[in-house]
Amino acid sequence: MPIPRLFGTDGVRGVAGRYPLDPTTVRRLGAALVRGLPRGTAPPRILVGRDTRESGSWIERELAAGARGEGAEMTSAGVVPTPAVAYLTRSEGFDAGVVISASHNPFEDNGLKVFSGRGEKFSERVEREVEAMVADPGLVVDEREAEPVPGADLVDAYLDHLRRVIPDTTLLKGWVIGIDCANGATTPVAAGLFESLGVQTIVIGDRPDGRNINLDCGSLHPERLARAVVSEGCQMGVAFDGDGDRAIFVDHTGRVVNGDAVLLMCSRQFQREGRLRGDAIVATVMSNIGLEMALRASGIGMVRCAVGDKYVMEEMQNRGLSVGGEQSGHIIFSDYLFTGDGLCTALNVLRTVAVTARTLADLASDLTSYPQVLLNVRVREKVDLSTVPAVVAAMSDVESRLDGQGRLLVRYSGTEPLLRVMLEGQDEAELREWAQHIVDVVKVQLG
Repeated sequence: MPIPRLFGTDGVRGVAGRYPLDPTTVRRLGAALVRGLPRGTAPPRILVGRDTRESGSWIERELAAGARGEGAEMTSAGVVPTPAVAYLTRSEGFDAGVVISASHNPFEDNGLKVFSGRGEKFSERVEREVEAMVADPGLVVDEREAEPVPGADLVDAYLDHLRRVIPDTTLLKGWVIGIDCANGATTPVAAGLFESLGVQTIVIGDRPDGRNINLDCGSLHPERLARAVVSEGCQMGVAFDGDGDRAIFVDHTGRVVNGDAVLLMCSRQFQREGRLRGDAIVATVMSNIGLEMALRASGIGMVRCAVGDKYVMEEMQNRGLSVGGEQSGHIIFSDYLFTGDGLCTALNVLRTVAVTARTLADLASDLTSYPQVLLNVRVREKVDLSTVPAVVAAMSDVESRLDGQGRLLVRYSGTEPLLRVMLEGQDEAELREWAQHIVDVVKVQLG
């Protein structure tokens, strides 16, 4: 019988109270995580942090009960951003870190993200090992009542680390920015961080009640922030997601600036300063072809990987690169941390705007986003497309028509019997015609 998969692209995720986030499975996960750690002579030390969801506290207790039964000591950092746990796990000498959050999902959901003692997300190999242990009937967990987890105020060390991004605070004199904390994990720290650097803040989404995390606010809903930035005369605005590992920006006109534009402006600034290792960045298959072409014009290469910031991280580590990220706002600056960090991203954008003496709107205008067409076609089975000559011929024909001025991405859905055909280029009408040609061929061959 196959072992049930618990970990997805961003940890364990589900509805709080239901499998795999029911109390029993969470407790077993706590025990299995400890068993999956390298064993030393001292009891393993684990740091846990959470966002503002009402389910976070009981999940924390159940997780700790399972870990305690395996001899581990768990310390709670309370409500803190995901990257704070990643950083503090490494800097404070913990053996592992766990974040209880479902990121941008609604409050009913929750999840577990696990970091190694180096502050990096667990590898897929370790995740599979943990899943096997959770499924093993031989794993017997502590059944004592779950108790509150001892806390420690550690977040100041993380904030001090972030302040290194902008050592010269005179750059930001007189600045006013808008902040949307998504009623989530950045609520206790974001405004104070920026104000400690001399930046005045207009803050929204900072009244969490356990159920309003991401509700019509944050990085998925920047419209309210855009209105506040314009009405208050801010230089710019930044919207975080529920756990604080991504950031989406708004310029002074209220226009949304996504992760592709951030990657372009920050990588160019790193290049000017001689800090862009390998003269290349990592982005995912979802980043617009316009980013790739703008980087190429600056002599910067772009390596694509699968969607998910852990895949971005792995590619950056393999190639020794300093900048990578996703269109959605997960940006990794490896000089500071090997995980997406919304606060770090915001500080790097502020610094880039200040050093270049350009507005965010002006910097973002350097990116021309090309039209994108996405069509789905239902298939009988997900066969290897390279074994279907007619489909290969149709794809080759379209790629020759693009002639290096666009991009074709054909991939199966991970959850449905669908083939997704995505085209980017300069003429949307042509793209739609070419995409439809591939879809028609697929229907005949695989439909």
